[in-house]
Amino acid sequence: MNLYLRVVSYVKPYWHYMAGAILCMVCFAALSSATVWIALPLLQTLFGKEAPHESVILREAAPAARLDEAATLVRWRETLKERTNRLIAGRTNADTLKRLCVIVFIVVLLKNLCSYFQAYLMAYAELGVIRDLRNALYTHLHRLSLSYFHQERTGELISRITYDVNLVNGTISAAFGTMVKEPLLVLVHLALLVLLSWQLTLAAFLFLPLSVLVITKAGQKLRRSSTASQETMADLTSTIQETVAGIRVVKAFGMEGFETTKFIRQTGSYFRTLLRLTRTRNLAGPVTEVLGGLVGLAILWYGGSRVMAGDLLAPEDFLTFLLALFSMLKPLKELGQVNNRIQEGIAAAERVFAILDTPPSIVDAPGAIQVTGFRESIRFRDVSFGYDGNREVLQHIDLTVRAGEILAIVGPSGGGKSTLVDLVARFYDPTDGTIQIDGVDLHRIRLDSLRGLMGIVTQEVILFNDTVRNNIAYGLADIPLDRVIEAAVAANADEFIRKLPDGYDTWIGERGVRLSGGQRQRLAIARAILKDPHILIFDEATSALDTESELLVQEAIDRLMRGRTAFVIAHRLSTIQHADRVIVIDDGRIVQTGTHATLVQADGLYRKLYALQFRQGSGVRGQGQGSGIPYEVPEDKPGFPLSRE
Repeated sequence: MNLYLRVVSYVKPYWHYMAGAILCMVCFAALSSATVWIALPLLQTLFGKEAPHESVILREAAPAARLDEAATLVRWRETLKERTNRLIAGRTNADTLKRLCVIVFIVVLLKNLCSYFQAYLMAYAELGVIRDLRNALYTHLHRLSLSYFHQERTGELISRITYDVNLVNGTISAAFGTMVKEPLLVLVHLALLVLLSWQLTLAAFLFLPLSVLVITKAGQKLRRSSTASQETMADLTSTIQETVAGIRVVKAFGMEGFETTKFIRQTGSYFRTLLRLTRTRNLAGPVTEVLGGLVGLAILWYGGSRVMAGDLLAPEDFLTFLLALFSMLKPLKELGQVNNRIQEGIAAAERVFAILDTPPSIVDAPGAIQVTGFRESIRFRDVSFGYDGNREVLQHIDLTVRAGEILAIVGPSGGGKSTLVDLVARFYDPTDGTIQIDGVDLHRIRLDSLRGLMGIVTQEVILFNDTVRNNIAYGLADIPLDRVIEAAVAANADEFIRKLPDGYDTWIGERGVRLSGGQRQRLAIARAILKDPHILIFDEATSALDTESELLVQEAIDRLMRGRTAFVIAHRLSTIQHADRVIVIDDGRIVQTGTHATLVQADGLYRKLYALQFRQGSGVRGQGQGSGIPYEVPEDKPGFPLSRE
């Protein structure tokens, strides 16, 4: 019930649309009953009775006036019939039939207008709820910490935002559509049935408890089947996403058949799950209709015999009763299925709200401050960190990085290098110890403010399926093209960009697949240059590049680092020989600190790593001992503010 109420709460912004839809439903129900009731004078006319002229009506009304006061329902029925006859009566049966046709047309027209506006207003509210839920999910995903995405599959998240949210809409439709419109129709038809004959009405509802039992059991089973189908759809979405993202690996290993077989197996599982879901979903409606049909046949047999005996109802009243009874079967059938739709929606809502209820692990502390610059130092004070309470990746790190200093971080894979810089950007928080910027604990600095100081370039460049210009000016809608070009020139990217089919307006494909690795890396550097950050983080930004691309990228990196504080993670030691300081991390600890020159001379891990890379005297690029292709640190290119000095 709490989940149901929570889903319904999303309708609040659209209450006026819902109110209009409910008003249209009330009018639709009333006009539907009027359509049935008008059949009474139609039957009288078709049976060949005299046209109910006003004098005839007055004579027929006299017995009704003399009815015993206890026969309230009979008196109401006869009074309503009298007033209907007054409205429709003509001088002849032909006149009555003409007036009746006009009135029926008007009633049907108004009923369908109400149906149209009700459907439109409901759709507006339902689609608005879907939009708001998707927006809330997407917004909350951006608030969640990086660790959350390491635990969840991308396809699973996509499935919840798309498929599951659509199913939640069924709960809204059931709550404010079916649960309002269909009960109203049942009530107005029930009122007609009671008005015509309470005895036959009571007999008609003897089968109601059996219908309710079947519907309840089907709803419970449907909720379980719906959850299973949603999970299977998430598996399908994940497989598609992973296969498309890794299509190069799939083809390189000749695994098309393997992936196809896996996908076919999953679609088969989804097919069987949906089949069970459909079977259960469609059970309640036919059961309700069959039971209703049996009731109708029983009433037809019992009531018809009483009518023929002349001791229950007039023939036209009995036919009107049957028409109202069978008109009530459709809304009863819809009500029989509404519980199924609600259970499907609730099963989806559980998965949707599981995301919305996940708190971000990295949040601003109360009273967090805004910072606009970085002036003195970044300090690690006895910092330790472990993922999910497991073995510590970093242990007792004490480190101070001065403003404007270039700090190189080297060490074996898995030693904790990337984790160290992730803590600077507050992708994670230390398990123990503190990190301070200019003496202020990172917890006391607003996240958007902290990350606004930083530019990050990694080995795996993330570009978007957009133009070159929009990728460089990511998130900066009003940036002039001249500024974008200046950043590209500084990143050694302008030359290859101008050779693209549409220059800066060329679409580069998903993740920049239409560009080479070096080109993608230079676009990422241009993006960082345009941001003009105070603190730079390079995480093995040149390790996957060829010789020419690395030289171009390294030149752009060196130019970008001038006057800025930089953390540079590198496996190729040639790329960090100009760093102000080098720290060596092994097994989560800082084991060496110094400059490149001093560490090469000292006996330790750095010297071993250096010897491994430079023992051949070739194959590694950069200036210094053992370098195969020396180069000089380039001066700033004109036209763009690259230095913070």
